[in-house]
Amino acid sequence: MAIRTIVLREDPSLRNISRPVTNFDARLHTLLDDMRETLIEADGVGLAAPQVGVLRRIAIVFNGVNYLELINPEIIGTEGEQTGAEGCLSVPGICGTVSRPNFVKVRAQDRNGNHFEVGGEGLTARAFCHEIDH
Repeated sequence: MAIRTIVLREDPSLRNISRPVTNFDARLHTLLDDMRETLIEADGVGLAAPQVGVLRRIAIVFNGVNYLELINPEIIGTEGEQTGAEGCLSVPGICGTVSRPNFVKVRAQDRNGNHFEVGGEGLTARAFCHEIDH
């Protein structure tokens, strides 16, 4: 496992559209492990693959207990609303006030390609939305 460099807002890769993951192989597993270690090192709540220079639909979100690996995630349900400060590891030191759903349900694949659904509220819901936006 390795700590990857988090690209900053000036990097044009953050403005490109990520491609779906189709190969669930050792290379993907290494990327996921590296992203988790990078997120831990950065003391963040979420990290998307484009933030480490990989244009794939992958995100890691820490829900306060577990690091959730979301491959090809899509939001399938939302409820309520919350408004609060939100930051981004690619834009250090800057926060903005953003409105997001208070509860978000996501359908994604795990590192082996198996589909699953997961829900989160509060900060986890906010992180789901933010990372999937990347």
